[in-house]
Amino acid sequence: MHAPEFAFERDTSNVAKEAKKLGVTYPIAIDNDYRIWRAFNNQYWPAHYFIDASGHIRYEHFGEGDYDRSERVIQELLRQAGAKNVDTSVSTVSATGVEQAASGQSNISPETYLGYSRGANFASDKVSEDRPADYHIAALPLDSWGLEGRWTIGDEHITLNGGTGRIAYQFHARDLHLVLGPGKDGKPVRFKVLVDGQAPGKMHGVDVAADGSGTVTEQRLYQLVRGSDGVGEHTFSIEFNDPDVNAYAFTFG
Repeated sequence: MHAPEFAFERDTSNVAKEAKKLGVTYPIAIDNDYRIWRAFNNQYWPAHYFIDASGHIRYEHFGEGDYDRSERVIQELLRQAGAKNVDTSVSTVSATGVEQAASGQSNISPETYLGYSRGANFASDKVSEDRPADYHIAALPLDSWGLEGRWTIGDEHITLNGGTGRIAYQFHARDLHLVLGPGKDGKPVRFKVLVDGQAPGKMHGVDVAADGSGTVTEQRLYQLVRGSDGVGEHTFSIEFNDPDVNAYAFTFG
């Protein structure tokens, strides 16, 4: 089941492309109007609901990780449904990047949307909705973010309008992710990440080199920081060297 969070995720061609990349060959139901989402009273991406042969939800798991437990639940439900010779082995899952389980700590920075409809904790100048404006990064309290450069803050995302621009966030977590996408022309956008004013080094995420360099090539979630020493407070900064990049939301782990 696929329920979109952002407009580009409503495009079934994007869903098909990601499914192919992940090796998913079974049918995927598209829930663009959130009817199934609301029926389950769901609040999470991803969410796993394990339903038995009688149609009852027997187990739930939200977020990444706990793959062994999920597989054993499936095996047990198959046996209860009368399946014979159910394989009791557990597949080896080599989760990397955003597929890895979160830190599990509850005091990490919250998911933060950058568009004005759901945006919060913006520490730069007053928001100018749907039109280009110059922004400057001021002091950043914990869990706040700011902009440097000329940006348009739209309903669900922000867009860099020419030249270079920067986004900064004062966060408390192990991992930092940012949903990004190139502009309408689809041209790659180069960026440079700093953590506490320096290249991330061993704290770099899977979408960033140790020197902080990376490129936005498609609309998706990018892992930019993967803390090597667990959860901590850090100042994150990403500077874009090309215009027209779109940024949607921060998530943390």
